[in-house]
Amino acid sequence: MNCALIVFAKAPVAGLAKTRLAPALGAAGAAAVAARLLDRAVRAAVDAGVGPVELCTAPDTAHPAFQRLQRELGVTLTTQGDGDLGRRMNRALTRALQAHDRVLLTGTDAPALDAARLREAAIALTTADAVFVPALDGGYALVGLARPAPALFDGVPWSTSQVMAATRERALAAGLRWTELAPVADVDEPADLAHLPAGWLGGLGGAGDADPGAAPP
Repeated sequence: MNCALIVFAKAPVAGLAKTRLAPALGAAGAAAVAARLLDRAVRAAVDAGVGPVELCTAPDTAHPAFQRLQRELGVTLTTQGDGDLGRRMNRALTRALQAHDRVLLTGTDAPALDAARLREAAIALTTADAVFVPALDGGYALVGLARPAPALFDGVPWSTSQVMAATRERALAAGLRWTELAPVADVDEPADLAHLPAGWLGGLGGAGDADPGAAPP
C-alpha cells in the first residue's frame, strides 16, 4: 500500500526532551528515556513495513541519535519547522500526502505503538479518511490521513486532556470518516514511567545527551 509513516521527535537533549519527567529522573535521566523512546518508535515504524519512514525532528536534524537512525535504518530526516504542534503536524502530513495516498504520523511517547499496531492503522486508512490511536491521557498517539484535513489541527488545546475530544468535534464538522484503534499510554509524567518496558530505568546515568547506540529496540 502507498502509505508513508512520519515520526515526530525532539532531540534527546537534557532540558529539551521529556522535561516533565525531570522531577523523577533528573534532566539527564529524562533525556535518556527520550532517547530510548525515540529509538523504539523509529524501529517500530521501519518494522511495520507499510512504506517509507520519515523522522521529522526538532530543533534540527543534527543530533547524533537522528544521524545514527538515518545511517542504520535508512529513514529520511526532515525538520518540523515553526508553529505550534498542530501547524507542524498539518504541514508534515499535507506535504507527505502530495506523494502518498495515506500517511501516518506518530510521536515517540507511546511504547505500546508497535509495528503491528502501525500496520493496523495503515489498513484502517484504506476505508477511512482518518485514523487515530487515542492516548489514555485524553490526547492521541497517532493520527493518519488519506486526504488533507487542516481543520483537525486548528485551535486544538494541545498538551491537555481535551485534545482527542476537540479533534473528534473537528473531524465531525469536516465530514470525515474516521476510525479509532484501542488507546495506549503516553509517557509524559512521572506516574507514566510504569508504562515503560522492564529494565529501562536501570543505569540511565547521564547519557541523556549522548547517542543512545545501545538503546534497546
